Amino acid sequence: MKRMILAASMMTAALGLAPAHAAEKNWQAPAQKIYAQQLSDETMKAHPELLSVTIHGVPPGQTNVYTMFAGSYPDRIGNPDDPDDIDVIKKGITIVDPRWKRDNDASPKFVVLMPMRDVKGQNIGLVVYAFKVPARSNKYERTHYTKSLDLRDALAKRIPSYEALFAPAKK
Repeated sequence: MKRMILAASMMTAALGLAPAHAAEKNWQAPAQKIYAQQLSDETMKAHPELLSVTIHGVPPGQTNVYTMFAGSYPDRIGNPDDPDDIDVIKKGITIVDPRWKRDNDASPKFVVLMPMRDVKGQNIGLVVYAFKVPARSNKYERTHYTKSLDLRDALAKRIPSYEALFAPAKK
């Protein structure tokens, strides 16, 4: 039985499909809007070139529970992070993904996964920016990467600490 589950899991990954457990949540957002969600909403409103912005990390009081805790797709909040998300959080790396060979995406997009920072410049999680693009191509790499840096740095100026992201949204 274990071999069958492992084989199915490996086949799912090889085909680029979401694992069956992807719909399972590993965190529940509080009833009130949190500050991180406010930041995501404000970023989306101010930047129509974006398809989405999501914020990831380990919620306070949790250990090794990597999740999306704010973003432009509320139904995805609480979904477990993928291994590449966790790499960005743990290693502080940036992933520039033009998605030009991914036909399973509904529309062409350019994605940048980068360490989220606080006002002190400390890496405190992950922010993902997905940009609208007219066609699947890597020709937007320089433009969208530098735009992501600008967006992330502006966001950092508004984050006094990681814990502040989970506080109730500011009026």
